[in-house]
Amino acid sequence: MVRGKTQMRRIENATSRQVTFSKRRSGLLKKAFELSILCDAEVALIIFSPRGKLYEFASSSMQTTIERYEKHTKDNQANNKSVASEQNVQQLKHEATSMMKQIEHLEVSKRKLLGESLGLCSIDELQEIEQQLERSVNSIRARKAQVYKEQIEQLREKERVLTAENQRLNEKCETMQPRQPVSEQRENLACPESSPSSDVETELFIGLPERRSKH
Repeated sequence: MVRGKTQMRRIENATSRQVTFSKRRSGLLKKAFELSILCDAEVALIIFSPRGKLYEFASSSMQTTIERYEKHTKDNQANNKSVASEQNVQQLKHEATSMMKQIEHLEVSKRKLLGESLGLCSIDELQEIEQQLERSVNSIRARKAQVYKEQIEQLREKERVLTAENQRLNEKCETMQPRQPVSEQRENLACPESSPSSDVETELFIGLPERRSKH
């Protein structure tokens, strides 16, 4: 019959908790002492009770063991950083090599698109380059047509704005011109002003000037 694992949790009763602490603390200190003797190990044990009381055991010197632990921790951190730094350098080198290969490939493709270095190209490669150039030309033409269309629309919009502005200015000029009263307009129609041509004598006389004056 397999027994299930008992879930460990905090003892709620304060008295039972204190008794258990005392027993486990004594057993832990005893095990640390036995480990240092039997295995010739450097052991340091620090325990704080729930009320903050300190219990400790050291096989040699607590301060020496703590300093040794701190030094070992720093050395491990430095080694980890060194390993990480070396890994980063290797990764950067790999990325740089990959980028150089990509740049070289792009340079070769660029020369081929310009019609250079085609001597070693096969028929399939030449056909692929030709198709790529045709796609590029089609894209350029489509973009060119779009730009023309946008410019035409802009010019038409500018024309509409100028036409509206011209109409507005014409209406403004008409409102600013003084209008002649209706009574004056009627007088001008009834009695038109004499023009210089009305005083000119139009009767035709034949003969000497003296006879013309007598008539």
